[in-house]
Amino acid sequence: MHISALPALNDNYIWIIQQQQGAPAVVVDPGDAQSVLDWLASHQIELASLLVTHHHWDHTDGIEPLLQHYDVPVYGPKNSKFKLISDTLAEGDSFIPAGLKQSFNVLATPGHTLDHISYVTEGALFCGDTLFSAGCGRMFEGQPEQFHQSLQKLAKLPVTTAVYAAHEYTLANLRFAAAAEPDNQAIHEATLAVSKLRAAGQPSLPSTIATELSINPFLRAESATAFAKLRQWKDKF
Repeated sequence: MHISALPALNDNYIWIIQQQQGAPAVVVDPGDAQSVLDWLASHQIELASLLVTHHHWDHTDGIEPLLQHYDVPVYGPKNSKFKLISDTLAEGDSFIPAGLKQSFNVLATPGHTLDHISYVTEGALFCGDTLFSAGCGRMFEGQPEQFHQSLQKLAKLPVTTAVYAAHEYTLANLRFAAAAEPDNQAIHEATLAVSKLRAAGQPSLPSTIATELSINPFLRAESATAFAKLRQWKDKF
């Protein structure tokens, strides 16, 4: 399986999954259609299917224009406000996206939004805005208990699982993580490593569950109360 990062909008990553290089593309959270169309054209690749993690515009605005060019399935959460999902999914579902051979498992990960789901397959996690490197999404619709439970669900994945989050927020998140855990040497080491990547124009993602367990204060929060306090602090940081 070949996975490419397509930067879009201000700080989004649209993830492009292929069975191998040159194969049709499965596109995750296409918030911008033109970026995807340009990538497909430049690589002479066909679109096979679309995956949606949640309803926010910066993850879905590209879908309608893409469907004007390609007749492909759109996989996404069953309880979503977004109405162009053709194949609805919920916690515990498994499916093989059109264009791939691997089975994907669906995890309900509410908190950022109530409809949020994440996709897990063969050592890879596509988690939208639930989990970021060194951070997590804002709590727009859920409750602390929901969001904490969602993060703990992800924390239990194999530590080698690659984390494909949807935004390049890592350096900003690491600044907060250093304030929350000033004695955590792993956070300081990650800041140096990510700073070098970003200075070279490289993405900080994917991360891994092992890395996040060492540097992410939200994933390390021991209770919903502790998570809520961190989230309130980060909102004002």
